[in-house]
Amino acid sequence: MNPKFKKLFITGGAGYVGACLVPKLLEAGYQVTVFDLMIYGQDVLSDHPNLTKVRGDIRDINAMEQHICSSDAVIHLACISNDPSFELNPSLGKSINLDSFEPLVQLSRNSGVKRFIYASSSSVYGVKKESKVTEELSLEPLTDYSKFKAECEVILQRYSDDSFTTVTLRPATVCGYSPRQRLDVVVNILTNLAYHKRMMTVFGGDQLRPNIHISDMVDAYLKILDCADEEVNSEIFNVGSQNHSVNELAQIVREIVGVDVEISSEISNDNRSYHISSDKIRSKIGFSTQLSVKQASQELVSAFENRKLIDPLDNPLYFNIKMMQKINLR
Repeated sequence: MNPKFKKLFITGGAGYVGACLVPKLLEAGYQVTVFDLMIYGQDVLSDHPNLTKVRGDIRDINAMEQHICSSDAVIHLACISNDPSFELNPSLGKSINLDSFEPLVQLSRNSGVKRFIYASSSSVYGVKKESKVTEELSLEPLTDYSKFKAECEVILQRYSDDSFTTVTLRPATVCGYSPRQRLDVVVNILTNLAYHKRMMTVFGGDQLRPNIHISDMVDAYLKILDCADEEVNSEIFNVGSQNHSVNELAQIVREIVGVDVEISSEISNDNRSYHISSDKIRSKIGFSTQLSVKQASQELVSAFENRKLIDPLDNPLYFNIKMMQKINLR
């Protein structure tokens, strides 16, 4: 544990990544306050003497102010995540992903927070022809979701100084098992369909998707917390493991689930194709991923076999859009 950051404030800490990150932070000795809408339940985070769970909306700056005041570092995970969820209600997405961001950054700095870590997205690059998509390349986001992620990066950079260290991570698509499971991201979608339907439908297939195992994503946040200010202040890091086409991902999943699984293809007008290089985070701070897409798929199969997930094809708990529609999130 970095003694500079004993108390952490994590927005979205009861989400897909947060539900794996928070226990690791507690295990490392941090005191953690999670601020989250908790629409997937508070039970995704087990009670712990060093954990405070607050049900709240990041658009309510007054509610956050009550709980952030003694924090040393903020990890900002909360958002309407991925393009389809965002497009369900663009005004909601903008209010959460963009409009609430600068007030949170201002509040954090004014409250004495020393480090602010922002979860952006590798989708901010758009479609690139370069073989290595590095942090120095221009951003050409294709959707409002990724455009607002990019705008928040610019906002955050403006507040960075010697007393307020800011770090932006551009994660690949996260995959694998979590206590707050998502089954609406590509590797998890394919594994779910392959296991339960013995069939996967691939739309297009040549589009590239960078992926990262959820345990590696958690370790990236722990590593960033552990770094000295001068190593990470104002830095932007891609965080990914493997770049595969959707067709390749389907083949990997079939290897895990069974050769009897059929793969069908359909034409798609979805031109989103992302690939990233994570050389910078490896060379600058020594972070390397350890796990693979194959291992993520294996973990999900194990979760299915052990009945850790209930009605995984249809349960709104595992699908952001279904849950947002169910509760009429506004």
